[in-house]
Amino acid sequence: MVEGYCDARSYVAGDGVRVRCSTTSATFSAEIARIGATRDVVWRRDGIAGAEHDVPADASTNGCGWPATFVVPVERAWPSGFYELTFRAAGRPDGHACFAVRNADRRSANAILLVLSTNTYWAYNRWGGSCFYTGASQVSFARPLDPGYIVKPVDADGYDGRFATIDPVGDPEHRRLAAYLAEHGLQMWTSSAGWWNWERRFVRWAESHGHRLDVAVNSDLEQHPEVLVGHSLMVSVGHDEYWSAGMRDAVDHFVDGSGNVAFFGGNTSVWRVHFADDGQTMVRTGAWSDPVTGRPESTTTGLSFWRGGYARIGHALPASTGAYTVHRPDHWAFAGLDMHAGDQLGERSRPVGYELDGCAFDVRDGVPTPTHEDVTPDGFTILATSPAKMISITEDTCEAPVAFWASVEPPGDLQLAATLLFGDASDEHVARLGSNHAVMGTFTRNGAVFNVGSADWAYGLDDDAEVQAVTANVLDRMSGS
Repeated sequence: MVEGYCDARSYVAGDGVRVRCSTTSATFSAEIARIGATRDVVWRRDGIAGAEHDVPADASTNGCGWPATFVVPVERAWPSGFYELTFRAAGRPDGHACFAVRNADRRSANAILLVLSTNTYWAYNRWGGSCFYTGASQVSFARPLDPGYIVKPVDADGYDGRFATIDPVGDPEHRRLAAYLAEHGLQMWTSSAGWWNWERRFVRWAESHGHRLDVAVNSDLEQHPEVLVGHSLMVSVGHDEYWSAGMRDAVDHFVDGSGNVAFFGGNTSVWRVHFADDGQTMVRTGAWSDPVTGRPESTTTGLSFWRGGYARIGHALPASTGAYTVHRPDHWAFAGLDMHAGDQLGERSRPVGYELDGCAFDVRDGVPTPTHEDVTPDGFTILATSPAKMISITEDTCEAPVAFWASVEPPGDLQLAATLLFGDASDEHVARLGSNHAVMGTFTRNGAVFNVGSADWAYGLDDDAEVQAVTANVLDRMSGS
C-alpha cells in the first residue's frame, strides 16, 4: 500500500498541499476528489516516483518527518469541502489521506459551516504506535490515518462498520462488527472516529437536498477563527470529542455575536486538548467537566456526556429502541411531523446510539425540565429524551464489550463520572448517574444552540424521514435559508 499524509489538515485557494508518502512501489498514481452529494475528481497524476521511508519509533506521538513526495496547488475553482486523496499502485490496496478546503472569501460564504471532527480522527488513530486509548498523552497529525477512517468497505447488505449494534434483540459483544473488521482488516478504533461514519452521511444528505456547505476542521476554530465569519450556522456532526480552549472561545464568541450552532452528535467536547509544535501535535490535558476547569462543556453545547452515556453498546441498554421520546411536539424542530407527546422519533434508524449527551432534569408539569445542578445553560429547553447508561466496570461486573474497550479493568465510565463530578465513586454518587438520558434540546444566548445529544444521529439521514425532517428544520431555521 502507498501510505501518505498532508502537511496540514485544511487549506485555502492558492495554498500548496504538500503530500508526504512512503511505498515500496517504484511508481504510483494519486487522485484528489471532493466528496459531497457526488464524488468529483479535481486532480490526478500518474507515474509518481515512489520511495520507502522509515517509520520513527515515536511516529504516533511526534510524527513521521517524511519529505514531500509531491505538491498540489489548491485551485480557486475548488469549492470548500472535504477532499479525499487516493493513492494507487499496481496490485496493492488503495491508500487514502484527506484535507479540507476552507472558504477564505467571506463575500461568497455559504450560510452553513461544517467543522470536521479531525481532532477525534487522530485521537483514535493508532498508526505508527499508540493513540489516546492505548496509553498516549499526545498524538501527532503528521502521520497517515489507518485504513477505515476515510473510506470503508460496504457489505452486500449495506453494513459499513457501525459501532452501535443493529441487531433487534441486542448484540452486547458486537459479533457483527467484529466479523466485519476481521474480514476487511480494519482497526477496531475506526468504528469510533473518522469521516466515513457520520460526517460523510451528513454531507451526502445535506448537499443532495440543496444545502450548500463550507467546510473547516477542528483546529481552524483556534488557528483560523475567521473561518466563522460570514456564516449564520456552524454545524458539528458525529463524534466531536476533543476541543481546545481556543476552539471553545471561538464558538462561544460566535454565539455571543448572534451566530447559531447545531450539534448533530454526541460525546461532544468531553476532553480538553491543546495544540503544540505549530499545530502538528495534540496533547490531552483533562476533562472539561472537571471542577478545576470551571468551564464544563455544557456551557458551550448545552449538554454533557457525563449526564448521558451509551445505548446499544455492550451491556449498556443493548436492546434499546434507539429512538427519542418526544416531549414538546409543537416545537419548530418537529414541524411537519405530526408528532404528539410520547411519540417515538427515529424507530426506523435508531439514531440514539453509541455515545450520548444529556443533562440533569426532573419532570415538572409532565415534561422534563433541567435542574441546572450540572451547569446546564439558563433557558435550555428539553425537546426529547432517550434512556442512556454509563458503562460500569467493577471488580465483580463488566458492562463493556470486552473486545472493543480500551480497558476492562475498573473503574468504568460510571465510576469515573461519579468521581469526576462528585468526588468519589460511592454507592450514593454512582446511583445519581445510574439512569441517565440522551437529550435533544436547545437554548439561546444571542445566537441559538441546538443539540441532538447522540453521536449516531447521522445514520438516520440514510433513509429515516423523521431524522431527515428534523435536520432540515434545524438547518433551514438556524441558517436563515
